[in-house]
Amino acid sequence: MTNASRLAIALLATLAVAACSKSEPEAAAGAEEHAAAGHSSAGLPSGRIAAGEELAKAKGKATGQSCIDCHGSEGNAPIDDPSPKLGGQYADYIPHALQQYRAGDRQHPLMTPQAATLGDQDIADLAAYFGSRQGQLRDLHGVE
Repeated sequence: MTNASRLAIALLATLAVAACSKSEPEAAAGAEEHAAAGHSSAGLPSGRIAAGEELAKAKGKATGQSCIDCHGSEGNAPIDDPSPKLGGQYADYIPHALQQYRAGDRQHPLMTPQAATLGDQDIADLAAYFGSRQGQLRDLHGVE
């Protein structure tokens, strides 16, 4: 083994020990700061429930529809089978879906134009609102 290899292994071991040596309160505080900063897998700011509720009720310029027109006031009464229930939805489902509609990577006659005008804060707010509602989601894992 070369000296460079030994040095690399020693350096990695030192970094691993340092990372694992954080006390639980320090690690928990770091996780809380991360959550408070609004970090999500969608890369959005923290959502505001009240702002999301107002936005969910507002008629979109592109379609003349609001979120609640199609998904229900609590997000649990979609107007048709293909429309998902949004109430109590997983934290990053709505942000990722809306970002995909906004980018044109996901297509729907109403959702694509509706999402096209949403900013990152709008998406975070809608996700916070619908995520805070009582959910009626079911885990279908193992259902035949």
